[in-house]
Amino acid sequence: MISKKLFTAVLLSLSISFLSKAQKISLKTTDLVPSQVTVKEGKYKNKNALILEIQGEVTNEKTLAVLKNIDFHNGTIEATVSGQTNSTASETARGFVGIAFRVAEDISKMEVFYLRPTNGRANDQVRRNHSTQYISWPGYPWEKLRKETPEKYESYADLLPGEWTKVKIEVKDETAKLYVNGATQPTLIVNDLKQGGNQRGSIGLWIGPGTLGHFTGLKITKLD
Repeated sequence: MISKKLFTAVLLSLSISFLSKAQKISLKTTDLVPSQVTVKEGKYKNKNALILEIQGEVTNEKTLAVLKNIDFHNGTIEATVSGQTNSTASETARGFVGIAFRVAEDISKMEVFYLRPTNGRANDQVRRNHSTQYISWPGYPWEKLRKETPEKYESYADLLPGEWTKVKIEVKDETAKLYVNGATQPTLIVNDLKQGGNQRGSIGLWIGPGTLGHFTGLKITKLD
């Protein structure tokens, strides 16, 4: 006969396993709420994908498509993304593409990791150092973070515009880590998420100005 203590331990283990089960997301336009972007389904480099572009003029970083019915706090987000400059991009465009997390229902708050693919193999080392970026809305655009805390929220990664890039984001309370292309060590670590450790919310597919972005293979693993 199984003891009460052993039964409790097994039940707890099963509960943890259930809570942390990975959830593959079938990316459909009907499952997303766009904010200042257009979203359509298509095929890109042999993968079914969602295609995002910014619609009209924008004045803030709320340029994303937010998943419906997702409540995320701590856990892991994995996706395969591609970013490149589009036909109307300015000289300062970099193919900005990334993932937003803990997105508030009204999009008033969010944390974001994104890539600058055209920087990855630039001949200018300073541009290379700005290949990946963390920002937080409201209050912490890249310009503010770079000016007040240079190098702290940006780092290098080997990237190519228009190519599929695997990203993984690990989130735990006030800390988030970005991994690129299957690396075992994080490319960028943020130990002070600006919206605080208690913030929770949805996941968003994020792009920046002048970008043609593609997204596929989204998987979410919740820890709480």
